[in-house]
Amino acid sequence: MTLGKALGRSLTGLIVIAVTAGAIFHTEVRQLYNTVRLFDADIIVENFSHMDAVAPIKTLKATNNVRPLIPAPQPLPETFTYKGETRNLQDWLTDSSATALVVIQDDNLVFEDYFQGTQATDKRISWSMAKSFLSALFGIAVSEGKISDLNAPVTDYVPSLKGSGYDGVSIKNVLQMSSGVYFNEDYGDFNSDINRFGRVMALGGSFDDFAASLNQDPKHEQGTFMHYVSIDTHVIGMVLRAATGKTIMEYFQEKLWNKLGTEEDAFYITDTTGEPMVLGGLNMLSRDYGRMGMLYRDGGMYNGEQIVPAKWIEDSITPDAPHLMPGKRDTANTNFGYGYQWWLPENPDQEFLAIGIYGQYIFIDRKTNTVIVKNSADRGFMDNGYESKDIAVAAFRAIAKNLEKKSNPVQTTAQAD
Repeated sequence: MTLGKALGRSLTGLIVIAVTAGAIFHTEVRQLYNTVRLFDADIIVENFSHMDAVAPIKTLKATNNVRPLIPAPQPLPETFTYKGETRNLQDWLTDSSATALVVIQDDNLVFEDYFQGTQATDKRISWSMAKSFLSALFGIAVSEGKISDLNAPVTDYVPSLKGSGYDGVSIKNVLQMSSGVYFNEDYGDFNSDINRFGRVMALGGSFDDFAASLNQDPKHEQGTFMHYVSIDTHVIGMVLRAATGKTIMEYFQEKLWNKLGTEEDAFYITDTTGEPMVLGGLNMLSRDYGRMGMLYRDGGMYNGEQIVPAKWIEDSITPDAPHLMPGKRDTANTNFGYGYQWWLPENPDQEFLAIGIYGQYIFIDRKTNTVIVKNSADRGFMDNGYESKDIAVAAFRAIAKNLEKKSNPVQTTAQAD
């Protein structure tokens, strides 16, 4: 979901009204002002590294059990190929407004750099990469028997969604962005769904209530068309809360964050009720995003413990219906494939990704045992039908292939003898 456009375009007029009422609604005015300017060119980089100054937050506390990353510096390839054209990697990093690039192979930190005045210690906004973290939590709950049937309707767990567009929609279809829920992304329409969501973010309100306000799309039945609706992920979070009897923060801390081996605390931005923005509000170190990638690369196992079920991970990265398969198709508005809140590039070769708007990536390549994290403030991310995602995959593949060559050098005849 292009949240940036929504907030920037729909709220400019509202700020005048809100400022008038500023003496009464000081907090709302401040949040509205911060939100309206969130994606402005002069402050987007700063905002994306310091979202705790922009919105209310809740914190996940790090433990002392840090997963080590062994420094083993290697140079990046100078170029990569996209659609037959040779491109310069450093130019791509600059043009895509990269703020961080972290490359891990095995347990080795082979490359790490930060750009545009940002620091290694900055906790960067995930945007929709957060969806993949929520998927991990959901898989843990399934393995614990908290959710017994993915084909059950979400309303079995969240009765407040009865009568909404989610009434009767299966958990699985919501997980796979195939809910059939109508979502109007007309930024010029003040009452469109995307603009209403922007106002919830800026002026205060409940994500739960917003989800219950959506309707079914008469053009698409559930389970037949992939329509990327970020609020679907919030609904998955509602199911998770109901099934486990715990808050997102409690379950995340206990089941994943305490075991991931992260270096620092993380935090979610929240709505005004204190509910985490599970669809895109997670913030952490770039290296800690890398540790999540390592966990999924390694089948959910770390430190002798199966943290995320291996089968859940495989199911999450294995599209199981025609409308979810990578490649051009009439049943989706993307060429990328989709699983349980994870992406598959075209022609995947043991590769999958978490992706966030404005250029946030966790790219995992199992054949080279590589994890690449890129954080960005790319205001051109949505241009040309999101072509930036295809370019990024081409760059990541070149980086991973370069590492493969270095870790598996070709032997000469003399060496073989």
